[in-house]
Amino acid sequence: MKIHEFQAKELFRKYNIPVPEGNAAFSVEEAITHAESLGNYPVVVKAQIHAGGRGKGGGVKLAASKEEAQTLAREILGMTLVTHQTGPDGRVVKKLLIEAGQDIAKELYLSLLVDRATAKVVIMASQAGGMDIEQVAEDTPEKIIKVFVDPLMGIQGYQVREVGFGLGLTGGAFKQFSKLLANLYRFFVENDCSLVEINPLILTGDDSVLALDAKVDFDANALYRHKDLLELRDLDEEDPLEVEASKYDLNYINLDGNVGNIVNGAGLAMATMDIIKNAGATPANFMDVGGGASSEQVENAFRIILADEKVKAVLINIFGGILRCDIFAQGVVDAARKTGINIPVVIRMEGTNVEEGKQILSDAGLNLISATDLNDAAQKIAAAVN
Repeated sequence: MKIHEFQAKELFRKYNIPVPEGNAAFSVEEAITHAESLGNYPVVVKAQIHAGGRGKGGGVKLAASKEEAQTLAREILGMTLVTHQTGPDGRVVKKLLIEAGQDIAKELYLSLLVDRATAKVVIMASQAGGMDIEQVAEDTPEKIIKVFVDPLMGIQGYQVREVGFGLGLTGGAFKQFSKLLANLYRFFVENDCSLVEINPLILTGDDSVLALDAKVDFDANALYRHKDLLELRDLDEEDPLEVEASKYDLNYINLDGNVGNIVNGAGLAMATMDIIKNAGATPANFMDVGGGASSEQVENAFRIILADEKVKAVLINIFGGILRCDIFAQGVVDAARKTGINIPVVIRMEGTNVEEGKQILSDAGLNLISATDLNDAAQKIAAAVN
């Protein structure tokens, strides 16, 4: 689960991670009130969306006066911000962060994330922080420092020093950074984060270290332990169909293709998407109804996929185990009768009670295309959309 920058910085403050003074604003009037309360100009007007690259997209600007702050707030609030992470459709800006301007002497990069290959937390840092950090990582990977922390041992002093010295910090700045990194690691672990990124982490003119930006992603599977963090969820920033699917415990991810998928099992879903692509069509979603889905869940899965206007055909690929084929077939019939089907639907079923499932589909009198195996299903679905 992602949160906004202003929310992440509020959490940082609780862990004594230094951030600029600032407040969230939901209107132009509120933005000006916050700008004036900071006492001095310049102030920074920052768009709040769940995507990076806001500065390059025109969503982060400096205001030297009250009038300029008002103008920028009007321009940014309500704009459709397009960045390399939003896709061509962009995101509508509904929130701002009004923040005190800073005397930036140097921009650094710092992040923590889970490294599944080593089962450790990896600290990544670089002296080449700022908007082009992705290009730095691609062109000059030697400029990226990586320190791996065993979660059973926790972060050690020598690891903090390795990162701090690697960033070229000395004296008071090094001491401040050491405390910041220790607190950031504690924040990462205690809140079950999958990613924490500060870009840039700045060194100011008076040798202070400050988190100028804050990006936080929590492990959704651990949120049952953090009811307070669930309150930070912003449904406006999520795909409406994905939000709807989450209400029914369906694993759904919206994609850009034209073939809707309903599959039981994540691995089978990935294989199904690959085969659709190889057949000349493109998957419109990832949809795993799970091994023990009820007919009601199957019905909801069908309804959600049909609500996607991009979908020109649906491929159902079920291997009956815990989810029996007859239960699944009944869910398909119920969904078809309630929603109405006006696009081709190809079904491939194997496993427990497969004959009973096929009989239910046959007796329903629906216009469904049966497939003998997965390759046959892929060829038929590709022909249907092409």
